[in-house]
Amino acid sequence: MSTKDTERLENELKSASNIEDYFDDNEDNLKQFTFKSYFEHLISTKNLNKTDVIKRSGLDQVYAYHIIAGRKNKPARSKVIALALAMKLTPKETQHLLHYAGTAQLYVRDSWDSVIYFALENHLTVDETEELLNNLSQPSLLT
Repeated sequence: MSTKDTERLENELKSASNIEDYFDDNEDNLKQFTFKSYFEHLISTKNLNKTDVIKRSGLDQVYAYHIIAGRKNKPARSKVIALALAMKLTPKETQHLLHYAGTAQLYVRDSWDSVIYFALENHLTVDETEELLNNLSQPSLLT
């Protein structure tokens, strides 16, 4: 069975006559990720190195490893965003990562979130994002 993107799954769900058939037809596409498993999935599919990601994130190494290992039940939203920026995730991938972290997703009507969304879209580094936030008188990402 082929992997379906979220939009296709949403369209199939909207047109489904019953949920059981939808589940049967899409069993392989309905994944139950944890933060740890989704992070590992991203690291693998993007051919990234955890150590490099942590260095680029600007996070304390021990704290970052605790987040990645799933030892932090609800990691700080800004820390998850720092990891997303370090991995050069898309806004959509970041939304999923935030979801699995159990924290609020980005909301573009919020000015701080808009800056983060822009940084993700434009593949800015954590340092470049911090500079942009500072220039726009927005709260820091890491402090």
